[in-house]
Amino acid sequence: MEATTQPVTVQALINAPVAEVWNKWNAPEHITQWCFASDDWHAPHAENDVRVGGEIKTTMAAKDGSFSFDFGGTYTEVEENRYLAYTLGDGRKVTVAFEQEGDGTKVVETFDPENTHPVDFQQAGWQAILDNFKKYAEK
Repeated sequence: MEATTQPVTVQALINAPVAEVWNKWNAPEHITQWCFASDDWHAPHAENDVRVGGEIKTTMAAKDGSFSFDFGGTYTEVEENRYLAYTLGDGRKVTVAFEQEGDGTKVVETFDPENTHPVDFQQAGWQAILDNFKKYAEK
């Protein structure tokens, strides 16, 4: 499926060193603590094989049990503590850059939007997840 719009970017400045941010972004025991957009959702399961050809899979679910889905893809590029690229199951591309900025780490995530929901809705959702990651990573 071809993306009909430009890639969308979300970003956050995390007050933590790059290696710590990288670990909290990638380790499944951490992913389950932050990978959801709002407090009425959670991530009950995560798997992450961070290497080219490896798979990432996270289950996102409403806490009331009304809805859940698996979010996942296959890594196409991995540069430890710097950069990730993966392709989602539907062919859309995602990249995540980790850049040291002062004592912190700037995380810049770019994704191809899907065609079902408005782009601003998708951007708000991805930003909410990234903001949730920032809160978790800075604890």
